[in-house]
Amino acid sequence: MTKLSKTLIATAAFAVIATSAFSGATWDFKAGMAYMYGGPGKMSAMAMAPAEKNHEAMMKGAKKVPDNTVFFMDNGSLYSTSGGWIRPAIST
Repeated sequence: MTKLSKTLIATAAFAVIATSAFSGATWDFKAGMAYMYGGPGKMSAMAMAPAEKNHEAMMKGAKKVPDNTVFFMDNGSLYSTSGGWIRPAIST
């Protein structure tokens, strides 16, 4: 698998996550689309090639995001953490 393919896999979900975090909108992932986070202010979406070979290449290094995963920015870097202890913040 090429470095570009690995980058696409690793960053596909982050673009939508980062965009939605700022807009407060519900995430709307669409089948056949790849979402890429390229760093602060660098987000994009693109249609994935429909061939089975392409799907297999993307899935080869893909990992399912666990439930209760939180994505956040710190000093310009994107991080994630997960676990049952995560609770929504309560604003007063």
